Amino acid sequence: MNVVCIVQARIGSTRLPGKVLKKVCGKTVLEHDIDRLKRVKNIDEIVIATTNLQQDDIIVKESERLGVKYFRGSEKNVLSRYYYAAKENNAEVIVRVTSDCPLIDSEITEEIIQYYIDNNYKYDYVSNTVARTYPRGLDTEVFSFTALEKAFCETVLDKDKEHVTPYIWEDTNTFKLGYFVNDIDYSDLRWTLDTKDDFELIKTIYEHLYLEKGNDFNMKDILNLYENYPQLAEINKNIVQKEI
Repeated sequence: MNVVCIVQARIGSTRLPGKVLKKVCGKTVLEHDIDRLKRVKNIDEIVIATTNLQQDDIIVKESERLGVKYFRGSEKNVLSRYYYAAKENNAEVIVRVTSDCPLIDSEITEEIIQYYIDNNYKYDYVSNTVARTYPRGLDTEVFSFTALEKAFCETVLDKDKEHVTPYIWEDTNTFKLGYFVNDIDYSDLRWTLDTKDDFELIKTIYEHLYLEKGNDFNMKDILNLYENYPQLAEINKNIVQKEI
């Protein structure tokens, strides 16, 4: 099975424009994303899926600098962008992550993919997001090309086209879902990048952990950091996640 990780990325953002190219410890957010994903042993290919807009030429240049493939498609219809990116790269299994997650844990992502594989592909879709127990920002979705193609061909709702996977995980009669959950619920923690406060938190976490560990630090390391510096939780506690 050809496992392709498709990372959606664009320069436009309503809350924090240009966020994926902001620098943290000398590297762009997107570079940290890719560094961490390259540590995932059961991913065969990484593809950055950006838009056809001229402003996203800079995402293409960054992809080339990082030595990863890219695909350009619709700005609004992200589902179609994923479908054509997957098709172009002969993906049989798609791993979906977003470029605003520079704290993504490569070990957890690898475990979720392996869970999908070890169950002999009986699931159409597996994630740690539908039944959320992990911090927001460690989000990993794994699904078959068949499920993606069905969603692409059948969906008519804008929310499904913009957010890629709701058509799959909302239809439990058609699709078989697997839920990857943690023993302890950390869903109240927000480690994704969408606002200035999010960026301040991520930057602070990197300044504590990156110099010592590079991009090998994981969820446990960050949780230990929270124990030593409980004030970290205050930095972005008032940010409300945008609804689908």
